[in-house]
Amino acid sequence: MPHDVIMPALGMAQDTGKIVRWLKTSGEPVSSGEAIMEVETDKAVMEVEAAADGFLSAVSAGDGDDVPVGSVVAVIVESKDDVESAKPAEKDAGGESAPSASEADEESLPEGAEIIMPALGMAQDTGLIVSWCKEPGDKVSAGDILLEVETDKSVMEVEAGHDGYVAAILADADEAVPVGSVIAVISAEKPENPVRRSAKAAKPSSAPQPSVVTEAEKTAPDSRKAPSKPKAPPRPAAPVEGPILASPKARWVAHEEGLDLTRLAEEGIAQPYHVSDLETLRALGARADASPAATPASVPLHIEAQVPASGFSSLLDWLQAETHDAPSPSSIWLGFAAAALRGALTDENTIVIGIEEPGASPARFADADRTRLGALEEEAEEGEADIILRDLTGSPVIRATARAVAAPVLTIGRDRDAFIIGFDYHDNQLGEAAALAFVTGFAGRLEEPLRHLL
Repeated sequence: MPHDVIMPALGMAQDTGKIVRWLKTSGEPVSSGEAIMEVETDKAVMEVEAAADGFLSAVSAGDGDDVPVGSVVAVIVESKDDVESAKPAEKDAGGESAPSASEADEESLPEGAEIIMPALGMAQDTGLIVSWCKEPGDKVSAGDILLEVETDKSVMEVEAGHDGYVAAILADADEAVPVGSVIAVISAEKPENPVRRSAKAAKPSSAPQPSVVTEAEKTAPDSRKAPSKPKAPPRPAAPVEGPILASPKARWVAHEEGLDLTRLAEEGIAQPYHVSDLETLRALGARADASPAATPASVPLHIEAQVPASGFSSLLDWLQAETHDAPSPSSIWLGFAAAALRGALTDENTIVIGIEEPGASPARFADADRTRLGALEEEAEEGEADIILRDLTGSPVIRATARAVAAPVLTIGRDRDAFIIGFDYHDNQLGEAAALAFVTGFAGRLEEPLRHLL
């Protein structure tokens, strides 16, 4: 099936994104995960990856164009024969992008800055609202946490982005909202009548919908009376390749209930999976050949720390004054992470730290604590990293949890004058004492870096 390529939003205050350049042209083959264009947001220039294998087509915006967030800029089709006829998936009646309300409803909303559902992953077309941290009428600052959003990889805290008052909340918790849709309004003045409603209630009904339902009822008159439990498949379940994509909340609930998410993939249900998909999984029942003792082998764990950013800022200022070319913060953190892990494990073997940053390709570095600053070289050999370092300081996300399937994940976020350190791991990857020692060691280096470097 065709896959739309949308203009992502990595900042809540971002209404548009500029296409810096296309890395692929219409008709060219693309692979899932391959960079297809560069986009300039309010924070940085980042690469947008293809969400599926196929051929790029229906490119609707060129280099240098400003495009509204959530708008479709291209389509990836399965066959080269479909390139000429490809077009974006049709939207609901009433707008070019997926709005949170009809035009009539928008007129009744308080005036203010519109807050949209951000795209926190390139293959993401919706975001699930986990919870609202503010209520209608509450006063907020730009750096306050407004809501938590769940993607296929983690739960992210999203900042308000504006000073003022929450004048409207236009989607409920546990609702999946299309990327780019307006989910809240922040006004400069305290609203007299703040608004709260669900995204479903705000959607305008379109004329074709009742007729579609009627036709379906004609062709399947007993469908409403049919049991919700799906029929048992007449053939063995198809093998599943690759990792199962699911939100942390869905994984945790499945783990607690002893449910196997692989069953959803075997039934052909599209990934990533959210908590709502667990109802389908429960209805499927246990597989005949499943072992009663087949439960997840590990438990996900999380450690969080906070340290002042002043010490590290002083280090960067000193390096800039001494060398006139200070290294990037993440390159210094690689050494801190390797040294902290080596100390926690009392290990003299090679330690490999992977790094992930928005808009950059993942990379791996060996023994960064034993390499002088500015001389780091990317590890060329294939293999798993001992720790993955995820730098979110250049994004509006303050803290996030990670799945940590391949390796433990160390996440660094920034909240005003402090660094927020999150460490996600499984009990079969690292012992509790070693994990605490690692986070303590890394936090100490981040707080007083000169003491550890000199």
